[in-house]
Amino acid sequence: MPESATAVKAAPSGTTSSEMRSDAVMAYGIMRITMGINIALHGISRQIAGSAAFLAYLNHYFEKTPLIPKESLPVFGFTIMWAETIFGLLMLFGAFTRIALIGGSLVIAMLAVGSNLAQDWGIAGLQLTYALIYFVLLKYRAELNKLSVDGLMGK
Repeated sequence: MPESATAVKAAPSGTTSSEMRSDAVMAYGIMRITMGINIALHGISRQIAGSAAFLAYLNHYFEKTPLIPKESLPVFGFTIMWAETIFGLLMLFGAFTRIALIGGSLVIAMLAVGSNLAQDWGIAGLQLTYALIYFVLLKYRAELNKLSVDGLMGK
C-alpha cells in the first residue's frame, strides 16, 4: 500500500494537516465535488426549465416503451428532479455523504432501468459510468472524505 494511503487509513479521529493535503484525499474531494455539481445541476436545470418541460421530455422519451405506464411519469419526473438536486448538493458539500452516495446510486439504477427499457444504449452505457463513479466514491468515502462537511464534523 502506498505510504500516503497508509497515513490516511491509519489516522486517528483527528485529521492532520498533511492528511488533508494528501493526493488521495485531494483527488477524492475533487471527484466528489465534481460529481455533486454534475448531479445537482441535472436537477436544478430541470427545475428552472419547469416540471412541464421535463414531463414533456419524459413522455416523448418513453412513448414507445409500453412497460412504463404514462401515468407514472409525472411522479417519476418530480422525484428524479428533486432527488438529483438534493443528493447532488449533499455530495457537493460532503454532508451526509454516505446517504447521498447510496441515494444517488439508486437514482442511477432507476434511470438505467428506464433507458434500457427505452433501448437507448448510449445513455444506458453513460449511466454505467455514473454507477462506477458512485461505487468508487462510496468505497473510499470512510478513508478519504476529509475535505467535506462530514470530515470537519468527524463523521
